Amino acid sequence: MSGWMVAPFSVGAGPGGGTTIAGVRALVQRVRWAHVDVAGERVGEIGPGLCALIGVTHGDGPPLAARMATKIARLRVFDDSDGVMNRSLLDTGGEVLVVSQFTLYGDTTRGRRPSWIEAARPGEAEPIIDLLVEELASLGVTVATGRFRADMDVCLCNDGPVTLMLEL
Repeated sequence: MSGWMVAPFSVGAGPGGGTTIAGVRALVQRVRWAHVDVAGERVGEIGPGLCALIGVTHGDGPPLAARMATKIARLRVFDDSDGVMNRSLLDTGGEVLVVSQFTLYGDTTRGRRPSWIEAARPGEAEPIIDLLVEELASLGVTVATGRFRADMDVCLCNDGPVTLMLEL
């Protein structure tokens, strides 16, 4: 069939012949507070808001980073006056802690040791994470971050608990 277009987030062949679904992933937790430390130094800290662990795969680009930032900023997981999750970070003035998390693309379908083949290499992933952070800030969200390529200690108080996997 002619005329087929493949969107950046459609199923296709990944590196090493595997199947990949290109699209930034985010594991988002509603938090009372969160912080990230590197080698004993506090590098990012927020009050009430969201902790967003972000995974990037091959082929992700600026449009997907912008879409995910908008999705996170507008995600309605905060209670309104009736106790219904109907408000977003933009509505509440909440903050977001963004932490790069390549392990969101770990594949354990073939045993107990995860394969990281679907995770983007650091040189490909870091600019996408940076763009996502910039887009969140441009939407008016206060953003704190971890440190890319560092061994991080992420601490948080999950509020609810509310935890969602966002995929584009």
